[in-house]
Amino acid sequence: MSREEKANPTPSELEILQFLWKHGPSTVKQIHEELEKNKVVVYTTTLKTMQVMYERGMLKREAQGRKHIYQAVIAEGETQDVLLDRFLNKTFRGSALKLVMRALGNYDATQSDLDQLKDYINDMEKNKTDEND
Repeated sequence: MSREEKANPTPSELEILQFLWKHGPSTVKQIHEELEKNKVVVYTTTLKTMQVMYERGMLKREAQGRKHIYQAVIAEGETQDVLLDRFLNKTFRGSALKLVMRALGNYDATQSDLDQLKDYINDMEKNKTDEND
């Protein structure tokens, strides 16, 4: 399985990965308890999902007595890049500008958000200028 396929989780797999990225190596029980806070999830469903993720190379596991400790193998940033690229291409026909304009138009950006965005754009322009020199 390619790195891109590993970094393209289902919504249920993404929930598990997000927990592991935030909390680090964890048991099925710990992850299941967190998932149950938001929706009804059967323990065996969480277990089976994690076993499939392990088989797909998304997770690694280590036996500690009778329990297994799972850890994410794929990086959060890599997964975000793959999911963002897919979303950007499917939803905005590859236009980052359309995505940003929609986000800024639909959400109440704070002055701090806008200032950070301006700084980011200024840095990007500076880097482009430096590349062209």
